[in-house]
Amino acid sequence: MIQPSTITQLLEAYRSGELSVRQYLHEKLVQAQADTRHVWLSCISETQLDQYLEALSTHDIDDLPLYGVPFAIKDNIDLAGLPTTAGCDAYRYHPESSAFVVELLIAAGAIPIGKTSLDQFATGLVGTRSPWGATQNSFDPAYISGGSSAGSAVAVATGQVMFALGTDTAGSGRVPAAFNNLFGLKPTKGVLSCQGVVPACRTLDCVTFFTGNADDLSLLHQLAAVTDPQDSYSRPFTPEQQTVLPSTTTKPELTKPIPTKWQGLKVGVPDQSQLNFFGNHAYQAQYEQVLTQLKKMGAELVPFDLNPYLEAARLLYDGPWVAERYAAIEAFYKADPSRCLPVIQTIIGQAENLSAAQTFKAMYQLQDYKVICDQQLATVDVVITPTAGTIYTIEEVNQNPVTLNSHLGYYTNFMNLLDYSAIAIPGGFTPEGLPFGFTLFAPAFADRALISLADAWQKTAHLPVGATGLYPDPQSRLDLLVCGAHMQGLPLNHQLTELGGALKQATQTAACYQLYALAGSPPARPGLVRNKADGVSLDVEVWSLPLSAVGAFLSQIPHPLGLGSVELASGEWVKGFICEPAGLEEAENISHFGGWRGYLESLK
Repeated sequence: MIQPSTITQLLEAYRSGELSVRQYLHEKLVQAQADTRHVWLSCISETQLDQYLEALSTHDIDDLPLYGVPFAIKDNIDLAGLPTTAGCDAYRYHPESSAFVVELLIAAGAIPIGKTSLDQFATGLVGTRSPWGATQNSFDPAYISGGSSAGSAVAVATGQVMFALGTDTAGSGRVPAAFNNLFGLKPTKGVLSCQGVVPACRTLDCVTFFTGNADDLSLLHQLAAVTDPQDSYSRPFTPEQQTVLPSTTTKPELTKPIPTKWQGLKVGVPDQSQLNFFGNHAYQAQYEQVLTQLKKMGAELVPFDLNPYLEAARLLYDGPWVAERYAAIEAFYKADPSRCLPVIQTIIGQAENLSAAQTFKAMYQLQDYKVICDQQLATVDVVITPTAGTIYTIEEVNQNPVTLNSHLGYYTNFMNLLDYSAIAIPGGFTPEGLPFGFTLFAPAFADRALISLADAWQKTAHLPVGATGLYPDPQSRLDLLVCGAHMQGLPLNHQLTELGGALKQATQTAACYQLYALAGSPPARPGLVRNKADGVSLDVEVWSLPLSAVGAFLSQIPHPLGLGSVELASGEWVKGFICEPAGLEEAENISHFGGWRGYLESLK
């Protein structure tokens, strides 16, 4: 069966008959039911799926833009027919109707597979604060998925659904996107209705989307950005509003629309002293690599003062906005706080000691920050930051749940307080194979401009969809194994990235190879030789390269290296660098270091 990675590809497969709508969706339901990463809290039944399919059969595929597209719903968003728990079983209720956004998507033909796990009451950025267990990262189950929209992100990243709904108050729709190699749109507050959503902070909450590509985000935003008269915080999204910057005057100040291309785009870049990677040098290197690539794409990188934004961010949990979280579940909480997880009791319980005077003082302080921040934001088109400065293992978060969670909100907590739009974008992978993501933010109502910029980045970066190994573009690609200076972060890696190469996985060869440090001028290069008698398993990387770029890449490879076939530890064979025997003269056997990085480390 073919594996579509975009909504467009799925609909084309339906139209051509390559995929059966009924069979595909039943297989997706079975896949969800078999999940082992703590993604789902409940799934629809076979009977419910048949009812959705029966309703779908009365329409033509060309009439519904999401015809038969499977999606997931964070379990603080109502879906009729399944319970809503908000991550707390004692809070469970059975909604009579679906949330406004869910109804719009179903009316467009989308099929909900089920409800996904979250940090309890959407309070957390880690994905571990659930009585049903921590949701595991889609790339490495030892790592956190990010939260609070944990299950929604992993459901998309593992190919169980085509897109998912989450929510974002402090970063819950962006951090999980970054940790799972996805696009996460945090739209302008109120543009997507929050009717039918269990509130965290009603004045700040946003419904968000997770997708594997920007085109899908664009379609979903157009379908769901509908004014909801039942939501008192709903705001209309019109093309005219995309040109409105937040203003401190009563009359909105009009300015030019945000450009949708990187060429000439003024990108605010925070000073190094204002960035924090919490000791994660791999994330720092990835962020710098993104900046280098954006400059090559024509962006103008402009120094930007992030300090007032970081100061505003501290108000979210150090200020009275935590009282909004308390107000959302006050009756439930006061009846028996022990029904909440201890970490949730610690966070929400502190709100009982906050006064009205403290609240107003914080509101005044936030308004002061907003005046400063809006003025600074008006000097650039967008601002770029890491989505998160680091990532942690599940065990690390369990040992220090509050402090490490706060680290993940360093770049995200101010966004809704200051009423900005933002998008999390996949940025590449660390040498350990973990995703890195960056965020663009801009004034309110810049949602679609940000999606366009994300699309332009995607067409250059050529990254896979989540953890599926699939690509959103139909362009033919070649998997290419590298074992030396072309590996990520090493001197010749740019030869791959400049041709649209993307890291697919860090892995090992079968235990039948030897590695040599070749003689010659820098950069230093290794030679990989198959030797079944005395071979070992070596650390390597597999990159995906557009087929049209293979010739240009090979033209840069000097003798005695060439392209051949290499066996991986999994038994799979891929194209990769091999060395002619003649090149081993005066070469040093370095196989005992386990790979090129191990050898380089020994030289230090």
